[in-house]
Amino acid sequence: MIPELFRGLFDDAAVFPPGNLPVVEAVPAHRAHRAAWYADAVGPFLCGAGRLGELAAAVAGTEPLRVGLVLPGGSAELGPALAAAAPFEVAGVELATRDAREAVAELDRLLPPDVPAAIELPRELLRGDGLDDTLDVLVDSPYRAKFRTGGVVAEAFPGEDELAAFLTGCAQRGLPYKCTAGLHHAVRHTDPVTGFEHHGFLNVLLAAQETDRTAAAEVLAERDGQVLAKAVLALSERQVTVIRNSFTAFGTCSIAEPLDDLAALGLLSPSPLPQEDR
Repeated sequence: MIPELFRGLFDDAAVFPPGNLPVVEAVPAHRAHRAAWYADAVGPFLCGAGRLGELAAAVAGTEPLRVGLVLPGGSAELGPALAAAAPFEVAGVELATRDAREAVAELDRLLPPDVPAAIELPRELLRGDGLDDTLDVLVDSPYRAKFRTGGVVAEAFPGEDELAAFLTGCAQRGLPYKCTAGLHHAVRHTDPVTGFEHHGFLNVLLAAQETDRTAAAEVLAERDGQVLAKAVLALSERQVTVIRNSFTAFGTCSIAEPLDDLAALGLLSPSPLPQEDR
């Protein structure tokens, strides 16, 4: 059984870097995840706008696939992507933009009312007053915020204070959000190969309930998995609800790695976990 804290938390971003799994391999792997004992932890299959044709060919003649549309090209991609997504069940839209107001207006105009969306602005526009201005725009809309927590270069990983500013800004407004990239593992760590400083998804979950920036940054900086696991086990049902109403999901190119970590920390009942190419 998947604890409520982790239900639907892991969106399947297998085709994105650094995993880069071919679509023809990623689709059957996703269907296997959705049929496994841990299926309740797995969110939709994420696909970029430019690969929807490839995805349609891969699923032709099979059961409908729940797909989250990732639109790095902004609002101009929204209409064509929705049309190209006709073969799928659209589970959500993630729209990157430099103009939150314009993105909200386009989503209001084109997005079916039953499809959720998240809006991502570049991190450089979310510093200082830019963060407050953007979150104020989104809090008056039906859409979530989206924050990039990693990438393929060191500069793509925000520090604890920068991420804490985003998390607490959302918490203070009751604004839900999702994260993407760099959160494959449960605990804050330094990657031994790249030297990149990765946030842990358990750190982010626990920090999601904080409204004080300093307190949130301290949680994000914690590197002791047992400390984090103990804090998770001490959460009340109400705290879990508050956390997941805030931090709704994150994209991960591996489903196995986060599950492995949770099992190792005693937060998930041991069961055979998926075998994936690392």
